[in-house]
Amino acid sequence: MTDLPLAGRRILVTRAAQQAGKLSEGLKALGAIPVEVPVLEIAPPVSFGPLDQALRQIRQYDWVIFTSANTVAALRSRGDAMGIVASAASGAKVAAVGAATASAAREAGWNVHLIPESYVAESLVASLQKEEISGKRVLLARAEVARDVIPEALRAAGATVDIVDAYRNVIPQEAPGRLRRALAEGLDAASFTSSSSVTHLADVARSADVGFPFTGVLAVSIGRVTSATLRAAGWEPAAEADPHDIPGLVHAVAQLFGRQP
Repeated sequence: MTDLPLAGRRILVTRAAQQAGKLSEGLKALGAIPVEVPVLEIAPPVSFGPLDQALRQIRQYDWVIFTSANTVAALRSRGDAMGIVASAASGAKVAAVGAATASAAREAGWNVHLIPESYVAESLVASLQKEEISGKRVLLARAEVARDVIPEALRAAGATVDIVDAYRNVIPQEAPGRLRRALAEGLDAASFTSSSSVTHLADVARSADVGFPFTGVLAVSIGRVTSATLRAAGWEPAAEADPHDIPGLVHAVAQLFGRQP
């Protein structure tokens, strides 16, 4: 249907293959052609040791923080392998960044106590600082490479924070070839759901021997942290989602092209 706001627009989707569906479906519903080139693949941590230890002592934590649905899934999967239902064993309060993360946590049996107003680390920290976090023990399970905004701020507020790697983001082997094909066929925009999607796409572009940023391709960011990463890479975002979630990102893409002649 040519009257749809994104009719015929080719939009790059860089999410992991198992997570691309919601974004691709949202774009397709508005007439776009989602071009999936996953630049992230979820892999186990280098060592399960710290995560296993945290799961064994899950009752000792006052707070458990989930920054993504991937972290929820990683804890659940490892707990299943160890015979530990962490959500049932823990009496901790749970903080989840974003509605999707909170939904995944509830589905896994966790009782979510706090969702920050904005889906960024700084907003989570501000919310937790209102919860008398001083003297509390906090478990922060996250991706292997992540910003230290949360643990640094909570430690400064008097909390004891245990950080464990729950998973790694790695680059799929087929990504460079898929990217070359996508660029050869043409792209109107690239969507970015995290800072990792920016840095990994840049790595894939180097492996594919193509220039980055992509000439003539508009960048659409899910939020200000991702936007800052794009700017650091020399790619000014043409639009930024608000709210900072997948529906917000789809809306931002639609608004962007709605303004184009």
